[in-house]
Amino acid sequence: MADALWRGHEIGAPLARVHPSGWDALDRELPGGGWPCRALTEVLQARAGAHEWRLLAPCLPRLASTGRSLALVGPPWVPHGPGLQQLGLPARQLIWVQADSEAERLWASEQLIRANACGALLAWLPQASPEALRRLQVSAQGNDGLVLLFRPQAARHQASPAPLRLLVQHSPDWALRVRLLKRRGPPHDSELRLPSVPGALDALLAPRLRALGRRAPENEEAADVVGRTDPSRSERRQRQRA
Repeated sequence: MADALWRGHEIGAPLARVHPSGWDALDRELPGGGWPCRALTEVLQARAGAHEWRLLAPCLPRLASTGRSLALVGPPWVPHGPGLQQLGLPARQLIWVQADSEAERLWASEQLIRANACGALLAWLPQASPEALRRLQVSAQGNDGLVLLFRPQAARHQASPAPLRLLVQHSPDWALRVRLLKRRGPPHDSELRLPSVPGALDALLAPRLRALGRRAPENEEAADVVGRTDPSRSERRQRQRA
C-alpha cells in the first residue's frame, strides 16, 4: 500500500506497468514516465479523429511488436490499412468494432477490457456518463494493457474517474499541443508542445509546406492519414438515390 501514497507536490509512483509514450517531454510529466496500464487514460480534443494517431504513433508499434492486438471501438473514421501499416501496425493485429450507439460502444469496451485480450484498447465515447466511466475504470484495474478513451473537449468540465486526462490541440506548424488536466501529482499548468507531422510526410514536406497548417482553423482540422470518412446512413442513402 505504500506505493499508493504520494505527496501532493510530487508526481505519484505508478501502481502498475507503464508504456513510454515515445515523447520525451510528455513522459517526463507522466507518473512512471509513460501511459499507464490498469487504468483509464482520457484524451480530450475538439474534433474526434484529429490527433489520436499522431499522439500514439510512437507507442503503438512497440505494443504491436509483442504480438498483442489493438482494438478500436467506434472510431469516427474507417481504419485505413495502408496508413496503419505505415505506422507499423499490421492489419492482422487490428480488431475493429463498428458500434454506432453509445450503449454499444460502452458494452463492447467493457467486454474487451474484462477479457484482457488486447495490448491497447482505443474507444471513442463522446457521451459517456461519469457512472459508465467509473465502471470502465473498475474493469481497467484488472487489465494489463492500455485503455485510452477519446472524448470531446467539452468533457473537461465533467467529473471523470480516469487517473490521467489530457487535452490535445494542434499548432499551425503541425505540432501537437498537450495539456495535462489530471494526473497523480501536482497540477501541470504549462502546455507541452510535441513536434509532429502526420504519417510519412515528415521527409516530404518542404519548410514552406509545413506552414500550410496555418490555413486550417482549430475546428476544421483534417483527420490523421490513417483514417478516412465513414459516410453516415443518410449520406449513403442520398448517394444511392443519385
